[in-house]
Amino acid sequence: MEEATARALTLLDEAMRSGTRRLLGIAGAPGAGKSTLTDVLTEQLPARSCIVVPMDGFHLADVALERLGRLERKGAPDTFDAAGYVALLQRLRTARRQDPPVWAPMFERDLEQPLAGAIEVAGHVPLVITEGNYLLADDAFAHVRTMLDARWFVETPDDQRHARLIARHERFGKSPARARDWALGPDEANARLVAATRDRADAVVRCG
Repeated sequence: MEEATARALTLLDEAMRSGTRRLLGIAGAPGAGKSTLTDVLTEQLPARSCIVVPMDGFHLADVALERLGRLERKGAPDTFDAAGYVALLQRLRTARRQDPPVWAPMFERDLEQPLAGAIEVAGHVPLVITEGNYLLADDAFAHVRTMLDARWFVETPDDQRHARLIARHERFGKSPARARDWALGPDEANARLVAATRDRADAVVRCG
């Protein structure tokens, strides 16, 4: 975590000296610790110097997933608005200090639904941290990594990752059996897709 913080501080320093915003992308499988890492970074970096904009805000709503027949694969690449996410990153990358805020969506875990216009990104914030499963993926997400100034990959031993996922699913309403089935089913299928993108990262952060 100390090395990760040092790297983030270097990005922040580059942004401050150049007067142009930097984007740090943090990829990793479900339950790998991406949110934990971003929490540490926001605590360690100077106040109001960065903001986190998760990819999860671009989940398609359940009503759309049900209509498309994808609800039981929620979290797979085609259950996100990838083009919308790329468009947001483009706006964040090119925003100037004097521009009005950019409003980004977030994913509300209590509701298990995305919420539009929930995260305010002021023009003067020099570092935006974005995290999600598919930041280094191809196809609909291929343009994401071109928007990023740094690309990190978080990895955690599978047993710890599975335990985190099962506990998370239970905490947000799934039965123990359903939580385990989801963590070792759809989540694990997505984790394999994410693992294949590891070599595209600039740095690997090991948690656990």
